[in-house]
Amino acid sequence: MLSLLVLGFSSGLPLALTTGTLQAWATVAGVSLQNIGFLTLVGTAYTVKFLWAPFVDRYAPPFLGRRRSWIFGTQVLLALFIGAMGLMSPSTELGWLALLAVIVAFLSATQDIAFDAYSTDVLRDQERAAGAAIKVLGYRLAMIVSGGLALVLAGSWLGWSNTYLLMAGLMLVCAIATVVAPEPEKVARPPRTLALAVVEPLSEFFSRKGAVLILLLIVLYKLGDAFAGALSTTFLLRGAGFSTEEVGTVNKIFGLAATILGALAGGSIMARLGLYRSLLLFGVAQAISNLGYWVLAVTPPHLYSMAVVVAVENVCGGLGTAAFVALLMALCRQEFSATQFALLSALSAVGRTYLAGPLTPPLVESLGWPQFFIMTVVIAVPGLLLLWYKRREIQVLDNA
Repeated sequence: MLSLLVLGFSSGLPLALTTGTLQAWATVAGVSLQNIGFLTLVGTAYTVKFLWAPFVDRYAPPFLGRRRSWIFGTQVLLALFIGAMGLMSPSTELGWLALLAVIVAFLSATQDIAFDAYSTDVLRDQERAAGAAIKVLGYRLAMIVSGGLALVLAGSWLGWSNTYLLMAGLMLVCAIATVVAPEPEKVARPPRTLALAVVEPLSEFFSRKGAVLILLLIVLYKLGDAFAGALSTTFLLRGAGFSTEEVGTVNKIFGLAATILGALAGGSIMARLGLYRSLLLFGVAQAISNLGYWVLAVTPPHLYSMAVVVAVENVCGGLGTAAFVALLMALCRQEFSATQFALLSALSAVGRTYLAGPLTPPLVESLGWPQFFIMTVVIAVPGLLLLWYKRREIQVLDNA
């Protein structure tokens, strides 16, 4: 579990350094808004990482085992390239800095592939709930360090270059944890060829009974949560009438702390209730928590009410995320865990990226904020019904 905490931290550390923190650095350096907008494309590797996941399944460097060798190698390279980013200036070398950020995002996505596969392989069935919670905890802590803390350090203490060099040093420390992390008790043989590494994970998954409905469940389970969160910041500012400082403070402090609390509580509760009942309970909690935004939409703005709503919504979201990660791990076969987890996690982003993102603005415009948040509860219902319908298959996974 300690290894998963540190490796989860390593997995989450590069994300903000190539997105929000990088955008803040470029903004402070006076880069044009158009060029800052192009920087959002840096993270494309995270959404298409399944394309090279079969390569990670098929091949492994000749040290530290099948999964840890990939994790260690990407960590060392990430430290080098994150450090190199710190030697650039957005105002004069934006092109080179963006190129380095693309490389960091690619290496980070590759680390995610290997880490997700490692955690799937190394955890015993009864450890899956706690392992999923610890992964989320490590990832969220890294986002605090490379996001909010990095901005404070860069603005008041170290400057941007030294802050990126510090983050590179943290990545090297995480690489030490990879060296001492345990190997899985059972090491599965990799696919014999790269072609089989591409084909076999898909053929094995779709050979299962009800595979298509399981994939649909992955898309739908957090869809109501995704719709509610798509424009949550815009709603708090424009719809509910809070100030930028109030929203920033509450989201940074209460939001992240509540998500971590929810993830840890989720692991503890799952150990008692099992995977299916936890998914059902947490899914209902996710849906109901969206009504907190409805309350904010129909009442005068008050800082305490916003803090309570954001905290409750993030706790419920953390609970659901922990159970959902445990479900994805349970669905993966050890031989193809890198490819299958990458595919399933990419599929889980479909609802957030291609449904919630484009459809939320027209829904808000046609319904208004109060009715929209009631609609997000309705949007969550099909996923819960499908979860109930597939309960036997999920209960089998829980007892496998």
